[in-house]
Amino acid sequence: MQTSALPDLAHTATKPVHWLATAAAMAGVVALAGLLQPRTATATAPEQRTETRQGPPAAAPDPAKAEFPLECGGAGTTVAKQAPGDLDGDGRLETVAVVHCDAGSGTPPSGIYVLTQGSGAAPRVVATLVDPADRKTVGDFAVREGRVSATLLGYSSLEVPRCCPDQEEQASWRWKGNAFVRTSGDLARAV
Repeated sequence: MQTSALPDLAHTATKPVHWLATAAAMAGVVALAGLLQPRTATATAPEQRTETRQGPPAAAPDPAKAEFPLECGGAGTTVAKQAPGDLDGDGRLETVAVVHCDAGSGTPPSGIYVLTQGSGAAPRVVATLVDPADRKTVGDFAVREGRVSATLLGYSSLEVPRCCPDQEEQASWRWKGNAFVRTSGDLARAV
């Protein structure tokens, strides 16, 4: 066996004093880390955040001041129903509006639109839940706990008079991620 020409290194022949020195150094590092901790972080629930804002919450957008993507041939639009609600959980109210052309008589198809409004800006449509091109009218309608629900009335064929829908569909939408997702009532049923 060959012997090394180098002297024995200190770490190759440890003694209890080396272990004690290492333990003392580690204890010092842990103690120092405990003293240099950042301030305690706290989280608040979304309900608490909205209550701590300065001033009252912003009013829901007024659908009477919005432009809707309806082609009414100069007849104008009618906001048949509206309901406010915080649909995306950001603490600001949106307005959901049921809108149709001002036909004067008959049952024009409806659209369901979601409106938002920035500070000082006019209300704007950010989502179309029901397009009037789908040829549906809206019966019951509500906004509750971040969910939009509606009864959609339609026609099984062109022979059915426009006054008397013969199909009914329950539909609801909820904001998920970055879009409104239809969450129930995908099948139509006869009235």
